[in-house]
Amino acid sequence: MFTGLVEETGRIQAIEHDTDAVTLTVSADVCLGGTNTGDSIAVNGCCLTATKVTKRGKSRGFQFDLLRETWDVTNLNSLRRGSAVNLERALMLGQRMGGHFVTGHVDAVGKVRKWEKQGNDWLLDVDASASLMSGFVPKGSVAIDGISLTVAKLRKRGFAVWIIPHTRQVTNLRTRKAGDPVNLETDLLGKYAQRQFRR
Repeated sequence: MFTGLVEETGRIQAIEHDTDAVTLTVSADVCLGGTNTGDSIAVNGCCLTATKVTKRGKSRGFQFDLLRETWDVTNLNSLRRGSAVNLERALMLGQRMGGHFVTGHVDAVGKVRKWEKQGNDWLLDVDASASLMSGFVPKGSVAIDGISLTVAKLRKRGFAVWIIPHTRQVTNLRTRKAGDPVNLETDLLGKYAQRQFRR
């Protein structure tokens, strides 16, 4: 479980393809603290298991083994060497709960429709499938590439959120542009509510 409060951005150091899996090597600094092999790390909002943790030298960071399905159904397949990714360590009991409950299980990949500065802040408008939109409510929570954000506007096939300069600066949003794919996870509590009403 995560909060959607990104701790740092790492960089993709290597991507290796095998028949059934993909291995990602990601540089990191802050997220290495207290992290061991087998721990969960959210990478662009995707919960991945660290199969190798290197805490010293030029190769400081993590290695992750991805199932082919994870590679195929998230925006991780758009990554290249040098791509910036959002990183967050799993929530520990007793920590302050900022953001919202983020599972790290990506629901769908959306596409950036508009990404522009308006006044001091930024407006991020994302296209999403009509079927996913039932999981959104005005002023509800959404995770975009693992970032906990508040829904500002809804459309039939998309939504918009406001981004403050700090969030843009400390996440991979600073590298985003119109047309880019983004991982989306709707609010966990909303999913349970939907299931109850469908009975």
